[in-house]
Amino acid sequence: MELLLILIYVSICYVTFKIFRIPVNQWSLATAALGGIIGIALLLLIMNYNHPFTTNARIYFAVTPVFPSVRGRVIEVPVQTNVPLKEGDVLFRVDPKPYQYVVDQKKALLAEAEQNVRQLKASLDQATAGTEKANAQFELAQQNYDRQAELFQKRVIAQATLDTYTRNLETARQSLTGANAEEERARLAYSSNIDGVNTTVARLRSELADAQWDLDQTVTRAPAAGFVTQVSLRPGMYVVPAAFRSVMVFVNTDPRDQEFTAGPGRVFKGKVRYVLDAIAAGQLQPTGGLVDVGARTAGGRALAVIDITDDMSPYQIPLGAAAQVAIYTEHWHHVSLLRKILLRMRSWQNYIFLEGH
Repeated sequence: MELLLILIYVSICYVTFKIFRIPVNQWSLATAALGGIIGIALLLLIMNYNHPFTTNARIYFAVTPVFPSVRGRVIEVPVQTNVPLKEGDVLFRVDPKPYQYVVDQKKALLAEAEQNVRQLKASLDQATAGTEKANAQFELAQQNYDRQAELFQKRVIAQATLDTYTRNLETARQSLTGANAEEERARLAYSSNIDGVNTTVARLRSELADAQWDLDQTVTRAPAAGFVTQVSLRPGMYVVPAAFRSVMVFVNTDPRDQEFTAGPGRVFKGKVRYVLDAIAAGQLQPTGGLVDVGARTAGGRALAVIDITDDMSPYQIPLGAAAQVAIYTEHWHHVSLLRKILLRMRSWQNYIFLEGH
C-alpha cells in the first residue's frame, strides 16, 4: 500500500516537474521528497485512524454437538454428509423395541389402575348402602328396645325379654359401627386423588409419559436448519448418552454475520452490528488461586460483529472463511476513497493462487 502511494506521488512529481519546467537540483528534490514523506505519512495516519483495516476477520458459525438421549443400537442413519437439512429432519434412529416394550407395559398397568378406580367406586357405593342398611336396623332395634323398656317399667314383660332386646340393640350398634368404618375405608381408597385423579392412575400416567418420551428419543432430529459434516456413525454401532461424547457435529446455517479470499475480485458491503466491550485477554476466571498480575498477557483485539448486507449465496463462500475488512466512518470520508481502492486491489490479488494460498 505504501509503495503504491509512493509510486503515485513520484508520478505526480515527475509530471509537475515536466509541465512547470522546474529545475532538478538538490533543493527541489529535497523539497519534493520531504513533502512526499510528510504528505503520505499524514494521509496514512488519517486513513488508518478514521477508516481502519484488518486482515483478521472470519465468518464464525455455531456448531451443535449431537448427543443420543437414550442408549441403544443404531438401526438407521439416513443423514448424508454436508446435505442441507431442515429443522426436524431425522439424523439417526436407535432400536426402539426395548422402549416400546416399556410403553406397552405402562399402558397395561394404567388400564388396570383405571379399572381398579371403577371397582373402588363400586365398593364405596356398596359400603354406603351397607351403612344405610345398618343404620336402619339400628333405628329399628332402638325403637323395639324403647318399647320393651316402657313395658318393663309397667311390669308387663319380664327381665329376660328386655335383656334380649338389649342384646339386639347392642348388636345393631356394633353392625352400624362396622358399616361406618367400612364405608370410610372405601371412601378413603376412592378419594385418594391428586388434582381430581386417583394417585395410582396419576403415578402410572407419569411413568407412561416418561416411557413414551424415551421411546420418542430413539429418533434424533435436526435441531435447526443446517447440515452434518463428517458423518462417521453407522448402523450397528451402540450409542450411550454421555457428556463430551457426541456422535455427530451439526453445523447451524443461520443467516451469516469484506473482501473474502474465497471470493476474489468481489467486495461485500456490511454494517457493524456492535463492538464487544470486552477483550478475552483480560478476563478473570475462578481458579482457587490469586491472579499473577505481574505476568505478561497476550495482546488482545476488540471483537466487532458485522452483518453483511449483500447477497453472498451465489459465491458459495464456506463457513469459517477468512476475510479482509475495512470500516468506513463519517470522519474524513473523502479519504475513504483511497481505502476503497486499496481494498479492491487486495481483492484482485486473490485471483492469483500461489502455493499454500
